[in-house]
Amino acid sequence: MPTVFTHEFNTSVYKGKVSFNTGLFINGQFVDGSDRTTIDVVNPTNGKVITSVSEGTPKDVDLAVDAAERAFETTWGLNCPGNKRGHLLNKLASLMEEHTEELAALEALDNGKAFNMARNGDLALAIDCIRYYAGWSDKITGRVIETSEDKFNYTRHEPIGVVGQIIPWNFPLLMFVWKIGPALATGNTIVLKPSEFTPLTAIRMCHLVQEAGFPAGVLNVVTGYGNTVGNAIASHMRIHKVAFTGSTLVGRKVMEAAAKSNLKNITLELGGKSPNIIFDDADLEQAVNWAAFGIYFNHGQCCCAGSRIFVQEGVYDEFLKRFTEKSRSIKVGDPFAPDTFQGPQVSQIQYDRIMGYIDSGKKEGAKVHIGGERHGSDGYYIQPTIFTDSNPDMRIVQEEIFGPVSVVIKFKDEEDVVRQANDTLYGLAAAVFTKDMSRAITTAHKLKAGTLWVNCYNQLNSNVPFGGFKQSGMGRECGEYALNNYTEVKAVHVNLRMKM
Repeated sequence: MPTVFTHEFNTSVYKGKVSFNTGLFINGQFVDGSDRTTIDVVNPTNGKVITSVSEGTPKDVDLAVDAAERAFETTWGLNCPGNKRGHLLNKLASLMEEHTEELAALEALDNGKAFNMARNGDLALAIDCIRYYAGWSDKITGRVIETSEDKFNYTRHEPIGVVGQIIPWNFPLLMFVWKIGPALATGNTIVLKPSEFTPLTAIRMCHLVQEAGFPAGVLNVVTGYGNTVGNAIASHMRIHKVAFTGSTLVGRKVMEAAAKSNLKNITLELGGKSPNIIFDDADLEQAVNWAAFGIYFNHGQCCCAGSRIFVQEGVYDEFLKRFTEKSRSIKVGDPFAPDTFQGPQVSQIQYDRIMGYIDSGKKEGAKVHIGGERHGSDGYYIQPTIFTDSNPDMRIVQEEIFGPVSVVIKFKDEEDVVRQANDTLYGLAAAVFTKDMSRAITTAHKLKAGTLWVNCYNQLNSNVPFGGFKQSGMGRECGEYALNNYTEVKAVHVNLRMKM
């Protein structure tokens, strides 16, 4: 039998006890993995093991696909009306509301993000996302297409069937619902792999899915490693669509496996190196506040982080002065402290990777303006870091760091900054700060990115699409656009006169 994780939170921001099964969730039941092995979940504040969860294998993926196929053919898909799917999704959202603080505490525990940020940000967005797609469940429609009076032509948007989903560790719960929301609303069944670093909220959500009354096999969650469970999902011959969020490097592997197996449909939300542009006429106080939020939010572990901050030469010195003061004021520490904004990086691996980039910047000649070192002596904390005096060829300018590290770069005019901003393999997001709306819109249209923010940063909505250009991926999360990822369009031609 799978183990039961029990933990008592006794902090200034949350007090409560959690206790739940940590097995794989297959066919509506919590079970051990086929090899009966486990994965340790580590607390990033101190490097100690929180608990262990069942480790899945490719055989478990096969079992999950079997369950998902049965559910699709009997109790879900075209056998379950959209209004019923919507009712169940709304019930799940209500259960999430009831357990908001518990889920936020679990996010803070195994991811390291600040509890208040998890509760007020991640959970609020996640609940809204499930309710949004609940509303879409009975509105998946096709069209009647007129050709001639003796023909009746129409389209149906049908669910694909069994879909695979692989989510990352930086927003464990939010990415979970971004994936399952549109997939379930359109009638698909799911085999999902959470990150082995942060599986707790995905497993806890399975208990809520069970409590909400979803039929067995509709959602299956197999915890495991990318090279085993992730690869099994991407290459499975009976999974006909895979959605992946993570690094561009792994995204290429998912795409290759999907192509080599059954040419499955894919959506990829990958890395970024997003430019944040501050023009001379910007409201400097607001630009500084948003720039700090853009890079230090979620400890910099955000695919759309504003890590390249371009500042026009007329305000460069003043911006850098104020941004330095703001960065020094960022509270780094215990995720359960009421004033913490930046917690630890998620793992030793991620900590080492970020510090490697900081060392690279130093060796290549960039100047560490502030930070660049470990914060404290325990856990995986890194100081908020600002680099200056960089050049476009440096790794810290070109590659995704995925940590609280920014590069502040001076620019001359609009032509100069657009050229520099677009000089990247990525195209996930960008921002423009200016009081001139004509300049803002003109610049936004010239930037090659899937999301553009004007006078703000990191603003996400369930009804607004999110995704990237270039090597930041393909397809869109959120909004009506995400529904297209999970349906097949069937054209039906009816000959009314029954003649050639």
